Amino acid sequence: MSEAKAPSRFTVLALLFVVYTFNFIDRQIVGILATPIKADLGLTDTQLGLLGGFAFAIFYTSLGVPIAWLADRWSRTWVMTIALAVWSGCTALCGLAGNYLQLFLGRVGVGVGEAGGVAPAYSLISDYFPPRERARALAIYSLGIPVGSAAGIALGGLVASLVDWRAAFIAVGLAGVLVAPVFRFLVREPRRGQLDASPTEAAAPISLSSIIRMLTAKPSFWLVSLGAASSSIMSYGAFFWLPSFLVRSYDLSLREASLFYAAILLIGGVLGVWLGGLLADKLGARNRAAFAAVPAIGFAIAAPCYALALLSPSPIAAFFLLLLPTAFGLAWLGPVIAAVQHLAPAQARSTASALFLFINNLIGLGLGSTLIGLISDELTARFAEESLRYSILAGAGFYVIAAILLALAAGFLPRDWQD
Repeated sequence: MSEAKAPSRFTVLALLFVVYTFNFIDRQIVGILATPIKADLGLTDTQLGLLGGFAFAIFYTSLGVPIAWLADRWSRTWVMTIALAVWSGCTALCGLAGNYLQLFLGRVGVGVGEAGGVAPAYSLISDYFPPRERARALAIYSLGIPVGSAAGIALGGLVASLVDWRAAFIAVGLAGVLVAPVFRFLVREPRRGQLDASPTEAAAPISLSSIIRMLTAKPSFWLVSLGAASSSIMSYGAFFWLPSFLVRSYDLSLREASLFYAAILLIGGVLGVWLGGLLADKLGARNRAAFAAVPAIGFAIAAPCYALALLSPSPIAAFFLLLLPTAFGLAWLGPVIAAVQHLAPAQARSTASALFLFINNLIGLGLGSTLIGLISDELTARFAEESLRYSILAGAGFYVIAAILLALAAGFLPRDWQD
């Protein structure tokens, strides 16, 4: 394709958004199904946390970099198509699990597939949208996180309450399998770097070791990666455990909790992700430090808001209070992802994104749900059913760490930026 025409680029962005939505439906559905799974298989909170974190993250993080390296040399659209089919198929297989080990392995398979689903998409978007619009385009793509999480929680809770938790896994998994060939048929591979100031289509591929040396020499890469990872400990932990918290602490039914939290994610998440990207593009045009400063401010506001929400005695008050930290806690997606695209040349963007995701997900996804589940188990003797309330509250402290790291990154980002 010689150029990215205006109508087609928005169609491509919409399809990438749909795929990312399925990514998070399959990733987060286990959170709303935790209560019936725990009762059916007799699991502890720590075991449930491993299903939402370590089981998924173990191969998701380790395979992300080599798959992205392949995507920088081969068709990114084919990589994403295969990835979608694999993770959706493994989600469906989770519904056939007869014990904890089988369910754990099914979640490992979901992580294997999703390892190829995100970094190539970042690179594709950067070749469909010019630099001045990338944070907003990546923010629109990242809306798949709140929309997919909300859909997974709402659909999972509905199907589980009408049938059982196994049917929920099978239904959403098969739906993703059907989308895979449609995506491959409609999305074309663009010319790499075609919208950059210095197009790099003819540039030779860069070795993995060279990319690693390039990025590790930039302080901003480490600071934005570790900042995002710190925030993700809380975000992934909250996504996984808040539905169970609503059931245990407010005595909501599974269906009520699923609709309750799905609405929070949809309203707060969409608003936060979109505004984060919009502000970064507007402010970043004058000062590139804004791509880190906007998320830093968001995290600083999100931490105390979570404390107010979690300590609220009323589910109605908790609903409105949770909207704020959900929005501010997800505002980093467009700005930080856009910044990472400008820390490496076009022919290395998939790999650079994968290295960023490796750090973010190894720490955030790997530890988030497991750490909060472990703390909950430790607090059960003292707080009983309320232990989850205080374990999630402890996790909000990671937003403070994230705010500090992103504030530091703002000082280095203009120097490390690559057009």
